[in-house]
Parts: sequence; structure tokens; C-alpha cells
Amino acid sequence: MSRWPSSKARRVLVALLGIGWSIKREAKGSHRILSRPGRGDFVFAFHDGDEIGPRMLARIAKRTGLKPDDL
Repeated sequence: MSRWPSSKARRVLVALLGIGWSIKREAKGSHRILSRPGRGDFVFAFHDGDEIGPRMLARIAKRTGLKPDDL
């Protein structure tokens, strides 16, 4: 069983903002470019109501440092 529960994209975005990421800019539609000092930019391309599954959450975590406890 995965350590990651499925979560709404809005909840994941709030968690990323909570661990130090900030919105650098917003493109049209669902794309948001996040930045954090010491790391490269990260493109968060989900609508707020989208459900993000465990596998995608693991990929996001690998790039951003997000942990299951942050959600």
C-alpha cells in the first residue's frame, strides 16, 4: 500500500506553499510556476478540484520535498 493518499490539487498546492514554495507566476488555465530558494522552478499543472493519485504525489514529492505528513 502506498504512503500517499489521493488528495485534491488545491490541498497539495496549499501544502507546497506551507513548506516554503511560492507562486512565481500563473499561466493560462491550470499552470502555476512555483519557486523555492535553493531549488529549481516547479510547474504545478492541476486544476484545484482535480484528484491527484498516490503515484503522481510521489513524483511531485521527489521534485519538491513534500512529505505525506505535510498534507
